[in-house]
Amino acid sequence: MKLNQVSTASAPAAIGPYSQAMQIGGLLFTSGQIPLGLDGAVIEGGIKEQTHQVFRNLAAVLEAGGSSFNRVVKATVFIKDMNQFAKVNEIYASYFGDHKPARSTVEVARLPKDVLVEIELIAAVAVES
Repeated sequence: MKLNQVSTASAPAAIGPYSQAMQIGGLLFTSGQIPLGLDGAVIEGGIKEQTHQVFRNLAAVLEAGGSSFNRVVKATVFIKDMNQFAKVNEIYASYFGDHKPARSTVEVARLPKDVLVEIELIAAVAVES
């Protein structure tokens, strides 16, 4: 199977030695996305604004990799404060609708650039024959 690096200018560039996503076979693995704008700066606002930005970034990476939110099979959510989970969950649900991928949510002590949320996804993609 061929391993493909996925990159798009429609999402913030990686801030370290990693790819925005990797695709192998019928699966796309996104790197964790944090609430950065295209300029690489953390967007202003609280958990709601940051969560929406994370999903905008994920949408761009999914599209670049030939997938979409309705093809996500697994999500991992890292959150700074579990007391904010209900707000994150509400926004999460708005992007997935009736589609309900498997998910893990973990409260963490600290995230890159001291953001409040980071999300990574595994999604199905169409495999070229």
